[in-house]
Amino acid sequence: MWDIANGIASWQAADTPFALATVVGTWKSAPRRPGASMAVSAEGDVVGSVSGGCVEGAVYELAKEVIETGTPALTTYGISDDDAFEVGLTCGGIIDIFVRPAGGTHHPHLPQVLDAVRASRPVAVASVISGEPPRERDLVVTPDGMAGTLGEGRLDTAVAERARGLLARGESAVVRMGPHGEQLDEDVSVFVHSFAPPPRLLVFGAIDFAGAVARIGKFLGYHVTVCDARPVFATHKRFPDADELVVSWPHTYLESTTVDESTVICVLTHDPKFDVPLLELALRTPACYIGAMGSRRTHEDRLARLREAGVDESALRRLASPIGLDLGARTPEETAVAIMAEIIALQWGGTGRRLTETTPQPIHH
Repeated sequence: MWDIANGIASWQAADTPFALATVVGTWKSAPRRPGASMAVSAEGDVVGSVSGGCVEGAVYELAKEVIETGTPALTTYGISDDDAFEVGLTCGGIIDIFVRPAGGTHHPHLPQVLDAVRASRPVAVASVISGEPPRERDLVVTPDGMAGTLGEGRLDTAVAERARGLLARGESAVVRMGPHGEQLDEDVSVFVHSFAPPPRLLVFGAIDFAGAVARIGKFLGYHVTVCDARPVFATHKRFPDADELVVSWPHTYLESTTVDESTVICVLTHDPKFDVPLLELALRTPACYIGAMGSRRTHEDRLARLREAGVDESALRRLASPIGLDLGARTPEETAVAIMAEIIALQWGGTGRRLTETTPQPIHH
């Protein structure tokens, strides 16, 4: 939805009917996660993707049918059969896709959802995909409220509780329960589509490497902040891709900002007077990744200074230093790829090795 929000909004503004196709379930080596979305307008325009190309043609045709009939559809795509020219996934995975009409009187709460997505406010949409009540109803859930209904008050309350848990973790998934919210029943399947704010990437040190990290981080969907104590370097001209530029001593800014379990911290200053107080504080935060740039000699000197400052060994083991994967990077852009590749590998449990060397492990962990 992040990728298609602007396209959908323009169709709504023009009162153009469209269908919204969403991955609601995956098995084995599926190419996209639950929540991946593709929209098709009545005029034949397409935004988004549900499989990276494997089944988009079939979903496009189904979406046009849904626009014409106004009836939602839940369909499953499995392994393709080359001999029979069957539509499917060549990767061997299985995906469930829910296609529903939108625009006009369909999905009346969608504008509210799009506003929240664009403003980076957490919101989840719960939609019945099988069972009763009817699949045209939605429940929009926020951390402190809800709008709409699935048709039954107790079901709304039970789904909202589950949706807030998924939203807090940034996950989209199917929840199953009874028609009145019974937890031990599975007659009703509800897909909860979560839109958590984008994770934060805090880049400290306004150097050329920081510009490349900010650029790739923004491309990967992070909310990027670049911080440096020197106003002559921390400028919008030098960092056009940053969402925020902060002129402050790094540790002072880190003390004043929010850091959660999805936050990534990259320390690129490699100057002890900045690094040590900043890392001493960063290693006490719940950030999912803390990396610091520098040579191996700089790393050993940095560890000694941090130990003198009272940082214990368990905290020091959280520090990714020297930062990044061993890609043989030389340029700022190549180094930024190495840094972000390490972050991706840690996030999803990747090895960082060549795929040709990981047989028979699955490609998608």
